[in-house]
Amino acid sequence: NKFSWSSTYVDGVGNKFSWSSIYVDGVGNKFSWSSIYVDEVENKFMRSSTYMDEIKNNLLSFYISILLFTFVRVLPTISLNMKKTAIMKKAMGFLIVFFLFSCTGSNQLTVKIENNSAIDRVSEVVEIALNPVSSRFGDSFILTDEEGQEIAWQKTYDDKLIFPATVRAGGQAVYHIKAGMPMTFRTIASGKHYPERVDDIAWENDRIAFRTYGPALQATGERAFGYDIWVKRVAEPVVAERYRKELEDGVSYHRDNGNGLDYYSVGPTLGAGTTALYPNDSIVYPYCYNTYELLDNGPLRFTVKLVYHPLEVGENRDIVETRLISLDAGSQLNRVMVSYANLREEMPIATGIVMRAPSEEYAADKNAGYIAYAESAHPANGQTFVATVFPSSVKLIEAEPVFFSETERKERGGATGHLLAVSSYTPGEQYTYYFGGGWSKWGFETSKDWFAYVADYAQRQAQPLTVTVR
Repeated sequence: NKFSWSSTYVDGVGNKFSWSSIYVDGVGNKFSWSSIYVDEVENKFMRSSTYMDEIKNNLLSFYISILLFTFVRVLPTISLNMKKTAIMKKAMGFLIVFFLFSCTGSNQLTVKIENNSAIDRVSEVVEIALNPVSSRFGDSFILTDEEGQEIAWQKTYDDKLIFPATVRAGGQAVYHIKAGMPMTFRTIASGKHYPERVDDIAWENDRIAFRTYGPALQATGERAFGYDIWVKRVAEPVVAERYRKELEDGVSYHRDNGNGLDYYSVGPTLGAGTTALYPNDSIVYPYCYNTYELLDNGPLRFTVKLVYHPLEVGENRDIVETRLISLDAGSQLNRVMVSYANLREEMPIATGIVMRAPSEEYAADKNAGYIAYAESAHPANGQTFVATVFPSSVKLIEAEPVFFSETERKERGGATGHLLAVSSYTPGEQYTYYFGGGWSKWGFETSKDWFAYVADYAQRQAQPLTVTVR
C-alpha cells in the first residue's frame, strides 16, 4: 500500500491551509484528494476528489463519504461558531490527519518479517496467529507482498496462518492482509491414507514424497519400521497416480515412469530418519502406526498425527508414542514432534538413517545439529540423499555411524548400520526434529550439494525469521 501526503499551514496573516494525498492500494484502487482553505481574506473553501475502483470497494467508499461530509458540512460550521481562531484551524488540521489514517490504516494488517541470518530465505513458510486475522476479516481475506502480488495462505489445525515469505539475508520484508476474496491456490503439500495398499500413509510436496506403514502391513508380518522416501522430479502431485497405476494398471512405482520412483529400501530399520527410544545403547524399534488422523491437507502444509502400539521398556509399561508430522511447500524436510505417554523416567533417544554398503559417505555435526547421508548411486536411478536436523533446543550427545554386527546385518535386511543422532527424552515433553531427503535428479547433483543444503537448513532453524503483526 502506497501513501503520499503533504500539507502547508500558514497562520497569522493569510491563515492558509492546504492538504493533498494520494492512496494506491495493492489491487490498483486509486484515491486522490486535495483541498485548499483560505480564510480571513477570501473565506474560500475548495475541495476536489477522484476515486477509481476496479473492484467496487464499498468499505473504502463508506470511509471516503464520511471524510468528505465532515469537510463540507461539519468543519466549516464549527469554524464559524468558534470565530475562526488559529487554534481551531490547527485542530481541524489534526482532525484531517486523524481521518486520513483512520481510513487508510484500519482496513489492513501488516506483517513484518526480519531475517537476521546470512542466508537468503526464499519462499520459506512462516506462521502467525490466526485469531488477529480472523477476528478482523473473518474467513475471507487477501494476502499481498510489497509489490501488491497476491500470496497463497493456509489456515492450520492449530489456529495458525501460514504463507511463503521471501526475505534476503540481513533484510526484511513486509506483507499486507486485507478484506477480500482470495484467489484459488494450487495445492502443493498433501497426503492420503491408502487402505487399498495395506494402510500406507503417503504425502508429498513440490520437492519430495514420503511414506509410512500401517496396521494392515503389520498384520502380514512384514517388518518395515522406518520412513520411506519416494523421489520425484516434477512439482505436481504424483503419489496418488502412482498408487493407482500400481494397483489398477500393474505399472510399478518401483520403476521410473517419467516423474520419479520409489527405490529407497527401509526394511526392519529406522529408514529415513525415524526416532526410537535408546536404553543401554539398544534401539527399541517402533512398528507400524496403530491409528492416524489427517490434520492439515494443503495447499501449503500437510500434517498427520500417528499413534503407535504400546511398548514396554524396562519397568516402563504401556508406553504410547505419538508423532505429529508436517511437510511444508518447498521444503525437503518434514518437522516431527514426538512424545511418549506413560514413560516415567528420562531416557536416551536416537534418530537414525539406515546405511547400506558400499556407501559410507555422510556428514555429521552434533554442535550444528544435523546428520546427513548419501546412498550408493544407482546406475539408472541416480542417488538418494537423506538427513535429519535438530533445533537448538535438542542437545545432541552423539552424531556418528553405529555399525551392525554380521548377525544383525542379516536381521536388518543387509543394512550395515545406522547414522545415529543421540539425545535424551524427558517425560512429558515433545521431541522436535526434522527429517527428509533429496535426489540427484531433482536439485542435488552431488552429495556435496546435499550436505550444503542440510547445513544451511540447520542454520535456518538456529536463526528463525522474526515475524511481527501490527
